Amino acid sequence: MTYAIFPHWLRILSSASIALGAICAAAITVDEFRRPQRMWIMNLVWPLTALFGGILWLAAYFTWGRGVSKGKQEHAGPPFPVMVLKGSSHCGAGCALGDIIAEWAAFLFPVLAVWFGWHTVFAEKTFAVWIVDFIVAFSLGVLFQYFTIKPMRDLSPWQGVLAALKADIASITAWQVGMYGLMAVIQFLWYRPTYGGVARVASPEFWFAMQLAMLTGFVTSYPVNWWLIRLGVKERM
Repeated sequence: MTYAIFPHWLRILSSASIALGAICAAAITVDEFRRPQRMWIMNLVWPLTALFGGILWLAAYFTWGRGVSKGKQEHAGPPFPVMVLKGSSHCGAGCALGDIIAEWAAFLFPVLAVWFGWHTVFAEKTFAVWIVDFIVAFSLGVLFQYFTIKPMRDLSPWQGVLAALKADIASITAWQVGMYGLMAVIQFLWYRPTYGGVARVASPEFWFAMQLAMLTGFVTSYPVNWWLIRLGVKERM
């Protein structure tokens, strides 16, 4: 693969965006120690989504997502669009963590991409890594959903797994489709023709592109989550 040589301004923009996401995630994490979430899995969801959502998700957390302080009563549930935002973020947190793990694993151990078709099925390594991305993101997304649905519905472990699969198959697929779509546009229609190649994983430009792609994943999964929550397939949060 040919890797791009990026201009200084894009390196600064990318690094600043990544740093902002990390700061927002850290701010949420610190606040959660004082005001933990009712569902413990949401203590992971909010910081993970802030890594790509930055200021927007920090504002969403402090407006609708903070846990209730000890001694105070919990308020009534948020408006339905906010419930969908939480449901989509829940899905996105698993996808974000999965993509981070899979991308770095394939970077450090290129044989993973070979196992999933690089050089045989795909000439482009990116497409083989996307298969790894999907598998890990889907597994973590279902795991996150399991720890939400099982206690809320008082299900057995096997019932919890089935309910989590039912709730997240369409949601995670919609997220990953949006994410892959914008990553392809940035890598192959912006970076490659403009800067002579794609961004390598070990570069701020790659993760800046991933932040934008994750936001697109949120947009493509939001209507799916709306539908799933209306049907009662996913829980209201």
